[in-house]
Amino acid sequence: MRRINSLRGGLLLGSSTIGGTTTKILGIFIFIAGAMMTSAKVFSIGPNLAEFITSFDIALNQNNKQKAPVDYGYGPGLGIGSPRPNLVLGQTPAIPKAALAKLAVPNGGDHYQGYFAPPVPWPFIPIHMALMPDGRVMTFGRAANLLLEARFVYDIWDPKLGTGPAAHTLLPNTTPGNTDIFCGAASLLGSGFIDDTNGSGQLLIVGGAPQLPPINNTASISNNNVTLFNPKNDTLTASGTMVYPRWYPTMMTLRNGDKLVLGGAYSESVLVPTPEVYNVTSGWRALPGISITGGVLVDQEWFYPRAYVGKDGAVYLLQYDGRIFRLTTNGAGTMTDTGARMAPGLKSYPTVMYLPFKVLSVRANQIVQVVDLSVNPPVVTNLPNISKDRLWANGTLLADGGVLVTGGSGVNNELIDIDYQAVYIAPSSGGSVPSASASIPRPYHSAAMLLPDGSVLTGGGGQEGPVDELNAEIYYPYYLYLNDGSGRPAPRPTIVSAPSALKGGQLFSMTVGSNDQILGINLIRMGFTPIHSIRSSGGYLCLSFRMEQRSLRL
Repeated sequence: MRRINSLRGGLLLGSSTIGGTTTKILGIFIFIAGAMMTSAKVFSIGPNLAEFITSFDIALNQNNKQKAPVDYGYGPGLGIGSPRPNLVLGQTPAIPKAALAKLAVPNGGDHYQGYFAPPVPWPFIPIHMALMPDGRVMTFGRAANLLLEARFVYDIWDPKLGTGPAAHTLLPNTTPGNTDIFCGAASLLGSGFIDDTNGSGQLLIVGGAPQLPPINNTASISNNNVTLFNPKNDTLTASGTMVYPRWYPTMMTLRNGDKLVLGGAYSESVLVPTPEVYNVTSGWRALPGISITGGVLVDQEWFYPRAYVGKDGAVYLLQYDGRIFRLTTNGAGTMTDTGARMAPGLKSYPTVMYLPFKVLSVRANQIVQVVDLSVNPPVVTNLPNISKDRLWANGTLLADGGVLVTGGSGVNNELIDIDYQAVYIAPSSGGSVPSASASIPRPYHSAAMLLPDGSVLTGGGGQEGPVDELNAEIYYPYYLYLNDGSGRPAPRPTIVSAPSALKGGQLFSMTVGSNDQILGINLIRMGFTPIHSIRSSGGYLCLSFRMEQRSLRL
């Protein structure tokens, strides 16, 4: 067996090959919230997903609210089709020869192409995704159109059980008033950068859509409710309120483990300029010293603001109008224009922190920029433009530190100039490479998230939109395949043993297979993936390590 010593830690993610060799990268998700937990089902969707979907169809037709065709993964309006393969976590499917033939292979081999597996049905439109400490995925969203009963249903997907109905558990909303967290924000508690001081492992969910029916028959407003999802027993409970109601806010983790919530709107025409901070002990407090009102793009700056923690511990706000502000959260808070400038952007383009204090942002006119937050003022540099304008595309941090851009279209939330082909961006080398193509359009209200085996869950789209996508696709990146053009899965490293819990700065050891040659070990932060193309939390650390060969004594 081979033993690895590293200076930092986390629980381990079996990952992949790289560079066409037999060496491997270990991706490691940071499970700060504690030990693995066994779920208790609240209620099941039953043995047949078709029954669940059919019940939605009947209710929608009865209510005459069918505004857009519905695609369960078999085509708009086609309902349930032929059985799909049961895609189990950690089992990479071979790329079919028909798919390989369609790939535009750069420089020989299929190293940067990857593969989109066939779409699979989902209980509703998976608009929001959260990876839980036990490896399961919580998704919440809506059924096709505005079926009220479906707005308050949540799903837990266990990827170890595959992608069939048995892997899904629907949860009822048990919060008072059935809080609708559609277009809210969420973050795992106990996921601070330094120590696990808040380590509950629960998902903190804030704000969201208006409550129905409207309060006192007035115009729709957002809500300020706070909800906790507990993966120990799969329950949703109310947990007080924020200072302000917020729709489309951003929530991020500060260095001390507190949560900063900023942006959002009170209604579709009234934004919320004042951020607030949540501390697990003292609760919520507003930051009146900060006012996010926007510049030329005042109608967009409230919409899931792009904000990230810099090396100095301050929060840097990357506005759509190109300005970069530095925020501090002590006392009433402060907001200072750094003087650094980006190209103008839009709320519909992705922004991702891919390395500590390094942010990749797709801007208007196909511009791609990197912002270095390790210095103040931040330094902005250009990467080569992407090939197409991709409104409402999603950006996903991959296990190798690259960024995958999926979905989007050339016209806002329309089936016009749809981008089915993913793009792999390597910020360190400054290049981008076309990847495999999906079969489902993913415009507005779609989401994508890295899974614990290095693959990517993509899903959703619609509500409102041209097609309500009650389906998901799993993308398998290039590093899961041999670099010989065969489409065959590459060998994975074997994690024989590893610590069950770690703290920052801790020296730890793990054991891998005796023949595994490890090229790199990366810590990758788990958490919440909202819609609208933002990744508000950085979480990718390349660890220093050394290999020790050990012989077994029998």
